[in-house]
Amino acid sequence: MRKLKFFSAIFILAVCFALCPNIAVQASAAENEYYIGGMTAGFTLTAGGVEIIGLNEVVSEDGIHRPAEEAGIRVGDCILAVDGICVKNISDLNDALARCGGKEIKLTVARSGDTAEISLTPAKDKKSGRYKIGILIRDTLNGIGTVTYIKKDTLRFGSLGHAVCDDNKNALEIADPRVYLCSVVGVNKGTRGKAGELRGLFINDKPLASADKVCETGLYGFFEKEYDFSRLETVQAAPIAEATVGKAVIYSTVNGVFPQQYEISIVKVDAGNRENKNFVIKVTDEKLIGETGGIVQGMSGSPILQNGKLIGAITHVFLNDPTRGYGIGIENMLGN
Repeated sequence: MRKLKFFSAIFILAVCFALCPNIAVQASAAENEYYIGGMTAGFTLTAGGVEIIGLNEVVSEDGIHRPAEEAGIRVGDCILAVDGICVKNISDLNDALARCGGKEIKLTVARSGDTAEISLTPAKDKKSGRYKIGILIRDTLNGIGTVTYIKKDTLRFGSLGHAVCDDNKNALEIADPRVYLCSVVGVNKGTRGKAGELRGLFINDKPLASADKVCETGLYGFFEKEYDFSRLETVQAAPIAEATVGKAVIYSTVNGVFPQQYEISIVKVDAGNRENKNFVIKVTDEKLIGETGGIVQGMSGSPILQNGKLIGAITHVFLNDPTRGYGIGIENMLGN
């Protein structure tokens, strides 16, 4: 019975293709079409716990205490749990400190890829009456990056083109699944020895998409169906094998919310690079160089097109030459 059903399915498909070949061809074409990105998006990520960004003192009734510092806590550590109970945000940590009632607690801390158990005793703050351990913390990190592509039939998008890490190179996780439209309001130009950056504002009433995956090649998810795609061009993707040294273009937003096309040159193609540095590119567009100095932070994910096809995305800038940078081959992003 199973063999009969399998054969019937093949037969029906064959008949449909014979009778309606144009329908099949059109469906195949739609599956391989991508909207060109280039728009800047804002996102919120987390290190999976509470990150320590500073140490301070606790003033209590009996004097000044520094519980965290004295216990060996360092800036850059990430608190994952208190007494075995998972801590995902600042609220969780405050609740755990309130429960302790001034008794010794055990923190599970992530540091440089390892975890450690650290015991300390919170001190009661004289002013607020709350138990504290003498730390400055954050539980999320906001950033901006560039959308690379949106698959036309499914609205699946890819962005950034590289892993997302905090200041200590720790991989981050998605904290807020919504990705917001971001307006670029200024640029700190890149100079030799110092990377520039885009300055943007989240437009919080206009979510672009919902994210569901962050990995070594970027941030991924689905665009909202209500988004206006009428301004976006569609292209097909091409493998690294089709890329050549020579002229190409990128799409990027360096002012406002709409991307522009800029000229670049691909100076090296390395299909086998294991760090996703498949291209070395040089910005040749004098307008872009005049506005940004070349490649700046926030432009990661800017789509690279050559011969009318999507071949990759900008990922990094050379610190010693902001007009040069790396790119990832688009085939390493598709499928995520």
